[in-house]
Amino acid sequence: MADFEIANAALRLAVTTTGGSVWRFATSAGEPLFRAPPAGPDRAPLASGCFPLVPFGNRVRDNRFSFEGRDYAFEPNMDWDRHYLHGDGWTGEWEAAEVTPTSLALRYRHAGGGTPYRYEAEQLFSLDGSTLTTSLSITNRGPLALPFGLGWHPYFPLTPQTSLKASASHYWDEDESWLPTTRHPVGGAIDFSSPAPLPRRWVNTLFEGWNGEAEIIWPERGLALAIAADPVFSRYLVFVSDPAFDPGYDYDFFCFEPMSHSADAHHTDDGGLIRLEPGQSFSGTVRYSCSHHGAPTQQDPSR
Repeated sequence: MADFEIANAALRLAVTTTGGSVWRFATSAGEPLFRAPPAGPDRAPLASGCFPLVPFGNRVRDNRFSFEGRDYAFEPNMDWDRHYLHGDGWTGEWEAAEVTPTSLALRYRHAGGGTPYRYEAEQLFSLDGSTLTTSLSITNRGPLALPFGLGWHPYFPLTPQTSLKASASHYWDEDESWLPTTRHPVGGAIDFSSPAPLPRRWVNTLFEGWNGEAEIIWPERGLALAIAADPVFSRYLVFVSDPAFDPGYDYDFFCFEPMSHSADAHHTDDGGLIRLEPGQSFSGTVRYSCSHHGAPTQQDPSR
């Protein structure tokens, strides 16, 4: 494990090679833009501010799929979930490829270990003014073509007045295994086409038909974060936990996850996964731009 920090006059970013995870993303004044890390030396990705999703995100039903006449299987990678979850990048050790005062490149190589995927991935982080640019690429290093996906799993501070804006056309219900069941037009309490509050209940919802633009506003903090994603990220997932699932959770964070594909996309024809021949690659970029949003309505330095 190694930690790297980059900074400019507006922003600070700390990244750890464990899981290729962002450990801290904040303004130069120390205001968290991804959730603040817990105290102590732990660098587990599930406690981080953001981690990468490679060679795809979420789950595959029954840990198996068929592709071009061959059957493939996964082994679970978490003791609390029976699925192979979020790929391998977030559980692996990355290495620094290049570091400057305002940029960082990390690389990861994976072969075997409970998955048919062999690949190389690279993350690039750079700061320019009030914008963090994150790029993620993946290359198939296996002997056969396979379907690949990309994404990130950022955690954001959730305050009483937090609102999210992110237009989408459809969303998916989920079953008891957290896998998609029925597709619906967006509406109701999870319609974020205009700025809307996050529900204070369990939400683990995949949205499709995203235009790549989103905004998170924290009125109490006088801050906003605009998100701009490449067209390859045509989906996002919103996650709000609950105390029954996560004892001690106090509705103090939520996830907004840009993704190139839907959950369980290996079992659909239009799920967004990209077929890569051996040696082929694809990539995508997401930008996070911080701005001040009026005067703070309430001082809340912990969030």
